[in-house]
Amino acid sequence: MTFIATPARLSTSRSTFEAEFKARLHGSAQADAEIEARVVDILADVQQRGDAAVLEYTQRFDGVNAATLAELELTQAELKAAFEAIPATQRDALQAAARRVRSYHQAQIKACGGSWSYRDEDGTLLGQKVTPLERVGIYVPGGKAAYPSSVLMNAIPAHVAGVGEIIMVVPTPRGEKNPLVLAAAYVAGVSRAFTVGGAQAVAALAYGTVTIPKVDKITGPGNAYVAAAKRRVFGAVGIDMIAGPSEILVLADGSTPPDWVVMDLFSQAEHDELAQSILLCPDADYIDQVQAAINRLLNEMPRAEIIAKSLNGRGALIHTRSMEEACEISNRIAPEHLEVACDQPQRWEPLLKHAGAIFLGAYTSESLGDYCAGPNHVLPTSGTARFSSPLGVYDFQKRSSLIEVSEAGAQTLGKIASVLAHGEGLQAHARAAEMRLKK
Repeated sequence: MTFIATPARLSTSRSTFEAEFKARLHGSAQADAEIEARVVDILADVQQRGDAAVLEYTQRFDGVNAATLAELELTQAELKAAFEAIPATQRDALQAAARRVRSYHQAQIKACGGSWSYRDEDGTLLGQKVTPLERVGIYVPGGKAAYPSSVLMNAIPAHVAGVGEIIMVVPTPRGEKNPLVLAAAYVAGVSRAFTVGGAQAVAALAYGTVTIPKVDKITGPGNAYVAAAKRRVFGAVGIDMIAGPSEILVLADGSTPPDWVVMDLFSQAEHDELAQSILLCPDADYIDQVQAAINRLLNEMPRAEIIAKSLNGRGALIHTRSMEEACEISNRIAPEHLEVACDQPQRWEPLLKHAGAIFLGAYTSESLGDYCAGPNHVLPTSGTARFSSPLGVYDFQKRSSLIEVSEAGAQTLGKIASVLAHGEGLQAHARAAEMRLKK
């Protein structure tokens, strides 16, 4: 079967651009009401019935039968066996990627800084205490595709941050366990792993059951049900972010081979029919070359149908007046992945304010960031890069303020606090400060 992909052709010089542009982006962050309603029911059921509810939903949605939830826990021996059974090339690749991811996050934790404190002239100590979370849950997708790279990207920064226990959940439709995912869990040092997924797995991590322990935070991407469940359990536990469909935005000046750019657009489109791939370029002839390459390369791809649906439904090739304008539009989109496929990427990087990850230069394909460059591939989507960041060691730590007021310091601070507390009508606050003042 032959597939055709014709992303929308837009031009910033046309009067209709703004309307066409907004229509292409519309609805990317809207949750489906029906999904939300079903997730609410699942969360409530798991919270009430625990293991029994998780087992029931796992049988219904994944076709996995088990008498007890404990049967769905993967032992460390199973994880090690999976690692030893995969081909040597895959073992080497997993370990090399893990080393790079660990090295990057070790550098990140140094840059973030640890606990600190200082003393005022009167001896008052002020500071910050940084401590790791005790137990986190990582969700690893396992439906249409399996993602061992997600295991590395979630578990390794948690380890680097000092998290004591990492609980992994991963769906295994029809009971099919992906050996690479299990091997990645072994390499990344996952503490415990369960073959359950969906909203029921999120609920189990958030509320705890007899078998699956309650965690402090849940990280990792998933489908619409997982995203809705994470949104709902926030407050009972922490979450990293609400992940939407994958996105890539390529800024091109015409210097990168069109085939390279097309394959980069394909790399996100093949994830999901709702994924978004956009090209911004001031060279109309180059955009024509990109479309020609799409036509030529699409049907070589095993996931051509998904790619075609993604590009036809949400893809865009946008002709801009200049590279400066392309950068402005990029900032409006705030993409998950932003490639600067230009001859002088450093020239444009200072103009780029909002993106989950920025890939500089023709040789920096987004796929390298997905697997082994080092920075985390769990990134903000749906424009949330305007105010949020990639997953990192800071997501697995918390900060406590340190305050130790000296007797001398209490004389100064107490008077200030007394005035402000009386101003707010909180007399006990004022009295507490005043009692420490010398008569």
